[in-house]
Amino acid sequence: MNSIYRRVEFLELDVSLPQDKVKEVSEVAVAHINAAVVELRRLFLVEDLVDSIKFGVLLWTLTYLGAWFNGMTLIIIAWVALFTLPKVYEANKTQIDANLEIVRTKLADITSKVKAAIPIGKKAVEEKKEQ
Repeated sequence: MNSIYRRVEFLELDVSLPQDKVKEVSEVAVAHINAAVVELRRLFLVEDLVDSIKFGVLLWTLTYLGAWFNGMTLIIIAWVALFTLPKVYEANKTQIDANLEIVRTKLADITSKVKAAIPIGKKAVEEKKEQ
């Protein structure tokens, strides 16, 4: 008898979506999609050579990652990492932060050297400064 009452309760439940919430969520989604399209256009059309090279290296790396693992394995690894990495970071916060800062400075140094050596990178920076 109790399960019948629950079913009736669910049948009477209002499941309609409020229009203002749907409109708000869709506006946010459209803004994110537009930002992503602009960024992808910038990367694919080589507006900034260094960023486009980084993007190309990322895509190249992802092809090898996809060749080594199937989708379900990647989901399982991501799920385990989602709960493991925060605890590891809490336990070793000072060492991880110190090493990440070293990596950031090295990457910034390499990026500045590449931008200085490539005339296209200089041109894009000069154009941005003029605007």
